[in-house]
Amino acid sequence: MKKVATIILNRNLPNVTDKLCEHIKLHDGKLTDIYVVEAGSDKNKLSSHTTWHADWPEAIKKGLRYSRGMNFGLSNLYKENKFNQYESFFLLTNDTVLENKSTIRDLLEIFESHKRLGILSPCSKRWGEKLLLQGEQKTKYFWFIHNNSYLLRKDFLNTIINTEKPDHMNFLFDGNNFRGYCSESELIAKAYVNDWAAGITSKVWSGENESLLLKKSNLIKTESYEDNLKLYLSEGKKWMKNKFGFNSHWSMQQYSKMFYDKFFEFHPELEEYKI
Repeated sequence: MKKVATIILNRNLPNVTDKLCEHIKLHDGKLTDIYVVEAGSDKNKLSSHTTWHADWPEAIKKGLRYSRGMNFGLSNLYKENKFNQYESFFLLTNDTVLENKSTIRDLLEIFESHKRLGILSPCSKRWGEKLLLQGEQKTKYFWFIHNNSYLLRKDFLNTIINTEKPDHMNFLFDGNNFRGYCSESELIAKAYVNDWAAGITSKVWSGENESLLLKKSNLIKTESYEDNLKLYLSEGKKWMKNKFGFNSHWSMQQYSKMFYDKFFEFHPELEEYKI
């Protein structure tokens, strides 16, 4: 199988991150190299698996969040001439909870049988999408997917990454959207407009340990869950209005769905995977 680069974000929770790294090494160690991005972590709270440390003043103060953090990791792979060593990239937040078995192997097998998938996510048992993945058809294509664990195909990434200025702001995600409001919809729209699909599978399950943000926001040095949600909405809506002219996340999702529907017009042979 082709090798995968796994990128994990940490901010001041080294034990949590190390546990996730060890889990992946145990179950998928032969299939992946693991890279840990320290998103402005304190020097005494770095993961033992740290690869890159975002240690400039703004990162120390505010962190990187998902979009800037993944940009930082991916762009560093690109600048270090390692990007092309991999055929796909597994992006994880450190609060991701995986099953006690191989995750990456199963995802790669799905990539092999779904050649137009550019984005693939394990399903969560807490998502409503699981109801659509209960029969024989355990992988379907969607126009919205939560972004705590994405496997991204390199051939897809090569159609949208910013190689002129690879950095933490614009390599893949829009770093100006600091908290990531509707960043999933923007990425998925870019996939479908470039003839790639985005899928969720129930052959692999993952979850999110939400208690980390609820109980350890002081360690992560971020706002409380309630304050973060308010800023996520207020800052995100302003970003979305300025960039797209949309006034609600429904408009953003309909924008993504428009390209989703067009994809199946071009690929009627894949209609069985449409929801």
